[in-house]
Amino acid sequence: MSHHLGEFYALLVALFWTITALSFESAAKKVGSLPVNLIRLCLGFLFLTLMNWIFRGYPLPTDASMHNWIWLSVSGFIGFVFGDLFLFKSYTIVGSWFAMLIMTLAPPLAAIFGYFILGEKLSYLGFFGMILTMGGIAIAIFKRDEEAEKLKIDKPILGILYAFFGALGQALGIVFSKYGMGTYPPFAATQIRILTGIAGFALIITLFRRWSKVGAAFRNKKGIMAITSGAFFGPFLGVSFSLTAIRYTSTGVASTIMAMVPILIIPPSVLLLKHKITTREVIGSVISVIGVALFFL
Repeated sequence: MSHHLGEFYALLVALFWTITALSFESAAKKVGSLPVNLIRLCLGFLFLTLMNWIFRGYPLPTDASMHNWIWLSVSGFIGFVFGDLFLFKSYTIVGSWFAMLIMTLAPPLAAIFGYFILGEKLSYLGFFGMILTMGGIAIAIFKRDEEAEKLKIDKPILGILYAFFGALGQALGIVFSKYGMGTYPPFAATQIRILTGIAGFALIITLFRRWSKVGAAFRNKKGIMAITSGAFFGPFLGVSFSLTAIRYTSTGVASTIMAMVPILIIPPSVLLLKHKITTREVIGSVISVIGVALFFL
């Protein structure tokens, strides 16, 4: 087991992110994506502060180096502010399951960024895997129009585009996380990333004058419960364990396992959120995840 700690942590992350995606889709539809982003980061930061205080003796990452602060802050801005801003918006348009399917592009993108930024290796088989991943997504996106006898996009283009930007942000964010974290404790590193995310969303909400919506979100009991659940399993456990996973294994292997969310999320999406997921879309999800796996063989 000790030889596969990274893989085990990555599997936990996939489970955590499944719960997170379902929670945040529900919350975003109730109170809006911007309030959800800010509140869940604040809650996640509180969870992390308590944990670090108990286990490290440092409630705040005051022992981090300048290198840690700079690059983890860059990672937090790219991953949380840019990536999640678009990802959460896509939840309200195409739903969490479909957004997570598009997010399977994150591992190949992370591997490509890892190659250029961190000097990590890429295999030739990986390029076939990336094509397969894109093929699986295409199967889920396109359907045949019997009347026009041609293929048409089955989902709103804007939602697909937002989800892609989410994948791009996550991929680049996790690479900068690995570079910025080094040997620094993952849970404390996540605090730095979240602080950047909080500052970024606070600025956006101020510029767009959405603080009234943040206040209204606190009065929505079901919305706050969903945000709290998502914050616990997302910014707290999910993000922190993702950093732990890439410490014990390569960015690509960890990202591959974490990319299983589109498959894991199908049963609860159908049962809890009443999404109608077709056989074609399930097949596309499986092919996409297989493609991600091939990318890192």
